[in-house]
Amino acid sequence: MAYPSGQSATRPQLTHEEVIANAESYLRQFFKVVDEDKTQVVWQSEWFGKFTLADVISLTSRFTVAQFLERDDFAKRFHEHRPIAITELLYPLLQAYDSVAIQSDVEFGGTDQMFNLLVGRQLQEMMGQKPQQCFLMPILPGTDGVQKMSKSLGNYVAVEEPPNDMYGKLMSLPDGLIVPYYEYLTDLTNEEIEELGNDLATDKLNPMGPKKQLAWDITSQFHDPSAADGAQRNFERVIQRRSLPDEIPEFSPTEPGYFQDKGKRLSNLMVDAGLVSSTTEAKRLINQGAVSLIPEGTGDPQTLDRDHPLSDLDRNGQGVLKVGRRRFVRLLDN
Repeated sequence: MAYPSGQSATRPQLTHEEVIANAESYLRQFFKVVDEDKTQVVWQSEWFGKFTLADVISLTSRFTVAQFLERDDFAKRFHEHRPIAITELLYPLLQAYDSVAIQSDVEFGGTDQMFNLLVGRQLQEMMGQKPQQCFLMPILPGTDGVQKMSKSLGNYVAVEEPPNDMYGKLMSLPDGLIVPYYEYLTDLTNEEIEELGNDLATDKLNPMGPKKQLAWDITSQFHDPSAADGAQRNFERVIQRRSLPDEIPEFSPTEPGYFQDKGKRLSNLMVDAGLVSSTTEAKRLINQGAVSLIPEGTGDPQTLDRDHPLSDLDRNGQGVLKVGRRRFVRLLDN
């Protein structure tokens, strides 16, 4: 079970159905790394489903509010007179009880989880168990090189990302993240990583080489070497040589007169073609100048603005819509 890290604001409560869907998604991704046959999965409902009010009161009586306000994010919000929900104070206790329920020997968590993991140790001792060992893992920076990797921030590489997208996102990393990513995500030895860092720092090594190897290694881990090879060829063709991909999905609207519909805008087309998830995202990319039309046969892209009429777009297999550096769709009229 993955636990959320320290937050500076109260999280919205999920429904039971959302919790189950999230858990299934986490497990599917988890088993890309961990051997499922050697893993035992237990659900918190096995012990919390039997909890009574008396159990809750007994659990909460073991700690004080002052102890919990020592946690950095709680302390900051308390001093700034920002709300802290009672459920948030309960959260470390419930997580700690998980360790008691399964008699945990070891718990892994990010460095931002240190408080919660230590509460688990304390609670185990209080209840007569040997306290677990806590392994704190460094937080992986996102592809922006600034904030920790987060889906909500859009600076993430998804475990289930298609090979081309995974490889391409990793190639977009700032050069300063090459060494940390090798350290956190590969099997290179400390000596090899130190040598790599020195070579990069002294310009003995072009960052493109180790970055390509990093992108290949990680893509191969979550897919296979053949997929990583294909993703690398695609990157070199599309990004480095600025050519079109070998395979481009097609968009042929079922709605008659789609491209002549004056009520439709470029942002609508981008959503309908599956290039973006919302018109808000589409408008942001258009405003950034990240949307263009490539007339096939010329390879000379035309940057599009948000008011560009759909009727002016090349159709009948003559145009490819490009979004960002890696998203393409061939436009076909119906």
